[in-house]
Amino acid sequence: MDDNQSSEDEVNRTDQNPQLAVKRFCDGCNCAQAVITSFADRYGIDTELAMRISSGLGGGVGRMGDICGTLSGAALVLGLQMGPKTSEDLNAKEATYNATRLLQERFMARHGSNRCKELLQKDLSIPTEYQEAKSLGLFKTQCPNYVETVVTLLNDILEESERKNER
Repeated sequence: MDDNQSSEDEVNRTDQNPQLAVKRFCDGCNCAQAVITSFADRYGIDTELAMRISSGLGGGVGRMGDICGTLSGAALVLGLQMGPKTSEDLNAKEATYNATRLLQERFMARHGSNRCKELLQKDLSIPTEYQEAKSLGLFKTQCPNYVETVVTLLNDILEESERKNER
């Protein structure tokens, strides 16, 4: 293996590191952006495109408090890994749904919910509650944990999928 290949492998492993995703979140990415950009190199996706495509998913999709943006970003990653290339590929579509459901189930087992407004106990669609969440530091104290959990769980699910496909 040459030095370039070794460096490339190291970058790919690092890009899926939960702490890198947390750093990206703390540096200003929304939760969905932090997740998908951490996997962008693995799938040959330009980081700028990953940032743009996931920009509306933070705060429970458009700051409406619905599904946690980390899970939305992870669903995009699962689509890149196993999603169908055509509308006729129903097996790939089902595999993606199953993996996305499994990710959510594991996340909910850890955190009790997959909904932003329940996780933060603030409805971000209400300006005063959004401001309360900010002033209480919830985005700095709670959200990084959700980012880390999702990237860890996502790595596990991707690894399980790859092992299954090797058989």
